[in-house]
Amino acid sequence: MPEPASTTSAPDSIVSHMSEPFNLVIFGATGDLTHRKLIPAVFNLFRQNFLPAHFSIIGFARRENDDLGFRLQLRQVLETLHPQQPFDDDAWMRFAKKIFYHQANFTEPDGYHSLCRRLDKLAQSSQIPQNCLFYLATPPENFTDIVNLLHQVDLTRRGIDLSPWSRIIIEKPFGRDLQTARALNEKINQFFHEKQIFRIDHYLGKETVQNLLVFRFANSIFEPLWNHHHIDHVQIAVLENIGIEKRGAYYDQAGALRDIVQNHMMHLLCLVAMEPPISLHPDAVHNEKVKLLQALRPMPCECVGDNVARAQYAPGEVDGQHVCGYLQEQGVAQDSLTETFAALKIFIDNWRWAGVPFYLRTGKHLPVRITEIDIHFKTVPQILFNADPGKPLLPNLLAIRIQPNEGISLQFQVKTPGPEMRIRPLKMDFGYASAFGRAPPEAYERLLLDAVLGDSTLFARSDEVEAAWSFLTPILQGCAAPSVKKLPQYPAGSWGPQQADALMAADNRRWTLIKRPRSSAFIKTLDIVRNSQRL
Repeated sequence: MPEPASTTSAPDSIVSHMSEPFNLVIFGATGDLTHRKLIPAVFNLFRQNFLPAHFSIIGFARRENDDLGFRLQLRQVLETLHPQQPFDDDAWMRFAKKIFYHQANFTEPDGYHSLCRRLDKLAQSSQIPQNCLFYLATPPENFTDIVNLLHQVDLTRRGIDLSPWSRIIIEKPFGRDLQTARALNEKINQFFHEKQIFRIDHYLGKETVQNLLVFRFANSIFEPLWNHHHIDHVQIAVLENIGIEKRGAYYDQAGALRDIVQNHMMHLLCLVAMEPPISLHPDAVHNEKVKLLQALRPMPCECVGDNVARAQYAPGEVDGQHVCGYLQEQGVAQDSLTETFAALKIFIDNWRWAGVPFYLRTGKHLPVRITEIDIHFKTVPQILFNADPGKPLLPNLLAIRIQPNEGISLQFQVKTPGPEMRIRPLKMDFGYASAFGRAPPEAYERLLLDAVLGDSTLFARSDEVEAAWSFLTPILQGCAAPSVKKLPQYPAGSWGPQQADALMAADNRRWTLIKRPRSSAFIKTLDIVRNSQRL
């Protein structure tokens, strides 16, 4: 019998592609994203042998520091992420030798010239050619300055077959509306070919999001039902129990529509509703996503009030702790009209989804943190078991939990034991952790690895970004109308504003979530959680 594959080494197919050394240059290396997400992700990839023997990490930032000080900071962060687990000292000692700190200002050319000299020195001493992956973990206002100065020192190397190569990863938000997104695309495309640009959204790196395509197109029992003939409506929820977390100055310029709907929720919508791609090639997947976004029914400014509910959280209690309202947060304007909650009803005008409403909701300081997609199938005809209008059967419901407690639940009807015809809903449930013995890996691990390999499937293409903004920009304009003087409030810790409930009630529907208890003893006793209940 052959030996089982090792769980600590990379598959041969990946190792064979990882022979090329590279330099990861992180702009904004002292920021929270680098400390909490990027360095832990690269360290995990290194420990699992997913990276080539020769690579370097260069932290580009303005604060005073040196290589040893930067390495010490990163080790302290890694040790605090999982305090219950023993720290891998041997792996860290080998990993730390690949980390360097480059102190420079994002807007001063001298810092980029000295970066070139450091890359040359690394190439000579460590056999690392100047293959460069630039990660822009900075505020959006720095994007164009960094790209311009990289071009001035000839590090952008526009082209897809060049050696050494250059690629750039750009964090959201990618623009504030259609006009600014187009301008940013045009600027970056001057110096990088589209296939060198990786617009990152960590949601696309989640295993549960990637599984959407497999679930839909690798199971023949679902695809024939995935249309307006059988599906009544779809709900997509991205709910958070945290507030804006000291990001008042940034968040007050963004809001839930820009921060969550334009990127995270549009990606989920695409994967749920798109047509099957002809292959898993990046362009084939992106093409179908763009077609879906272009099929979204436009929402004129004057119609926004009927299809969009916005609100701000007021003082309240979350997880037993009193929290202030949004307008009391540091950095938020006293008369701010920025939403912390948004709910939308949208339609997709194509043959598959004609007449099927998609309800999206997202908000901060809600009772739970959960991302879930609920597919509500149509009710059975008013005959036999569903003949009593006072006691209608609950329709079949398919819930895809993106986070946390990742998995899939399917609700269906069964007869309870006994002489009487009594019917009740039960659920079949699949959980990633229980099925595979471990939680899914962090999204940034997969995305960083794909960027090193040059695979853009899980990143956003320029026309995809612009198509999403084309739909959302009129909504933003409608929300900014002079008639909007004040936003509704909802108590922190509640399920959101009454306006969101009314949006559903107008269609004789209610918001739903499916709870999957963490305790294995209760996995078979799942409950539908209504908007008026706590998870």
